[in-house]
Parts: sequence; C-alpha cells; structure tokens
Amino acid sequence: MHTGNLDLTLDQITKIEGHATLSLKLRDGKVEELKFSIAEFKRFYTQAVRGKPILAVPQMVARICGTCSNAHLLCSIKTIEASQGIVPSRQTVLLRRLLNNGLIIRDHGLHLYIFSLPDVYQKDSIFDFEDTNPEQHELVHDAFAVKESGNQLAIWSGGRSVHAPSPTIGGFSTFPDESKKKDLIEKLQQARPRVLKLIKIFKDCSFNQIENFSFSGLQSPDYSLLDGDIIAADGGSVVPHDYANYLEHTVIPYSQASGYKFKGNTFMVGALARLNLSRQFLHPKTKIDAADALSVFPSKNIFHNNLAQAIEILHAIDESVDILNGLTILPEKPVTHPVKAGVGVGVIEAPRGTLYHRYEVDEKGIVQKARIIVPTGQNQIAIEQSLLHFVESHSDMEKEQLSFELEKIVRAFDPCMSCASHFLKLKMT
Repeated sequence: MHTGNLDLTLDQITKIEGHATLSLKLRDGKVEELKFSIAEFKRFYTQAVRGKPILAVPQMVARICGTCSNAHLLCSIKTIEASQGIVPSRQTVLLRRLLNNGLIIRDHGLHLYIFSLPDVYQKDSIFDFEDTNPEQHELVHDAFAVKESGNQLAIWSGGRSVHAPSPTIGGFSTFPDESKKKDLIEKLQQARPRVLKLIKIFKDCSFNQIENFSFSGLQSPDYSLLDGDIIAADGGSVVPHDYANYLEHTVIPYSQASGYKFKGNTFMVGALARLNLSRQFLHPKTKIDAADALSVFPSKNIFHNNLAQAIEILHAIDESVDILNGLTILPEKPVTHPVKAGVGVGVIEAPRGTLYHRYEVDEKGIVQKARIIVPTGQNQIAIEQSLLHFVESHSDMEKEQLSFELEKIVRAFDPCMSCASHFLKLKMT
C-alpha cells in the first residue's frame, strides 16, 4: 500500500478499441492531477470529405473505424438522403436494420466476451480461461458462436461484415441470397441461449460504480437504433436535426479528441443510456426472457453498461429473426432524385451511443462542409469523472490493484478511440 503520494501512468489501457492513456498524481492522499487521454492520431476525415461527391462519402467515412464502420456508413447514407429529400423503401429500411443488428451482435459480443469477461473471471484474457473448467471452456465457444452469428447477419444483409459494400444512397446495390436465410435464422436462434447465459453473468456481476450522470439517446416505439427523437433522462426531447445545438464542445488539451456536455451536463450515451430510457420498447421476447436483468434498470451503475449490451444482443437477435421470417427480397433500384443543394443531418445509435453526421452539399452534389460527433467523444468527460471519483474514494488502494480498477472503469464505457480522434480541425499558421 502506498503512503498517500503516488504517480501512476498507464501508457496503454488494455482491452479497448484503440489507444488511450491515463496519468495520475496523488499527493498526501489527494488527487493533484488525473488526465484521461485519447491518444489515437488525428486523421481529419471531416476535412477529407470536403470537395467529394456525395456518392463517394459513405464508403469514405466508413473507414473512420473498422469496428464501427457500418454505423458510420448507415449514418452517412441517412445524412445524404436527408440533404436530398430521398425516402428509402420499406425493404431498404428493414435490410439496414438487419445490417445494424449484425453490428450490434458482433460489436457488443467483442466487447463483452473478449474485453470484459476476463475481468469478471479475474483473467488477463479469454484465452486464459481454463479448458478443464466446463463453464469457462463453454464461454470461449460462446464468444465465437455469438460473434459469428452477428458477422453472418451483416454479411447476408450488407455484403460484408465490416465496410459493407451493398448499402448505398436510396437503397442497396446488391441483394441478399434468399436461399441462405433459413440457415441464418438457425444460427441466430442457436446463439440465443448463449446470450441468455451472458446476461445472467453480467446481472450477477458485483462490479459497482455509481455516477449521477445524465443519459441521452434515440428513442422509438420499436427500439430502432436508426430512427427516433433524442430523449434525455430529464424527460426532454430533442429533434435529431438540432442535436448539435444542445452539445457543449469542450477542448481537452491533453487529448486528441474533444469532449462534450449535453445541455450543460456531464452525460453518458450508449447501451446503458438506451436501456435506462427505452427498455419498455425492447422486443417482447427479450422483455420476457431478460425480465430479471431488466429489473435493475434504470441504473446509475456504469458497469451495467455491460449488462445493457448483453440485453441488446438478445433484442437484436429476436428482432432479426422476426424480420427475416417476414421478409421476401424483391430486387429494386435505389430511390433517386435530381441532385440539389441542401443540408443533411443523420443521427443513429451506434453500438457505443449516439452518432451524429451533418453535411452541407452544393447544387452539384459536392460536400462543402462536414461535421461528425461520435459517442466516445460525448462520453469522454464522463469517463474521466468516473476515474476521478474512484480514485478520490480509493486513494489508499495498492498501486497495481488501483491500475486494474481504473482500466475496468474505462472498459465499462466500451470506448472507441479510433472514432473519437478523427474529427478535430487542424489550424496552421
């Protein structure tokens, strides 16, 4: 145990997407300095799309991140359609939901099985799980089976699990193979009991860090992550087009990404926010089979973000099976309109929370300005405050254990550093 003075530097926080660092100085048991920094290099995507035709932009911004690629792709398409007055067909809407559900299953599965479960079982990695332990052995197989079901759903609906080539402005360029639908449904149904097991694990998990943050996220009567209005924990509603007007941009000089407050408050977006605000709209089967876990919401325990993600995987499976059972693919051309000048805003719920794109397009269909606000940027202040609160109440904790607990807190938010670092502006004099 240290004596009240401590210098702690984590140059590489493990089991997260991308690179982040943490520096801490304790003097006489008091926090003198705590800095959580997103350390990914800036890549200037909002500048890169300026001067580009709208047809090229969705696949460009999908490259912001391999993990979240299809979220950016779908949000970008939605933004361009808004700027051009394009309304997609019902079939297109359903195929996009399937593609996004595939992302939710795969991405939440990656975080929960590969990044978070080792903490629960006090292991460095899921590959340290013991082959001779039936529960741990089965969880390793669960991890690959659940993630694979999400991969296959995205491949079927979008053409590829990441950087899907089929979705385009106004529709799809190619269509799924009907003959493979039955096998896909079976794969999703086989993953379902594995997910129920995962829900129970995170429901029974004792990790606890209570934070009085605000929460916000899209809300729709069918728990769509691609449509709706933005709802806040205070009961207020914000039209997605106006969302950025309610965000207070905060420069964090030691981080490669900006932070945000919502209506002046530290807030959190993501699965925990969505379950807190919209759990009543989950799929009926999900609500029945996850009823015990759903009873903990609304929750201020940031570790319940893991539980919320597990429940969202179940919802994505249940909704996808229903859509697939009722869907007959009819080849159709993408909806088109004559190109016009306009401003488009697209807001969806990416796995980690609310994702905002805004483009200004000229009369030739060329992007003149772009703005992108990602979930991890919105959560960055909340992450740092959670770390600070933990240190303030555990300042006498042994250094190695303190490091581990701080990493657990960061992982609870499931941050995506690649997304967070791309949108800063470069000023050169």
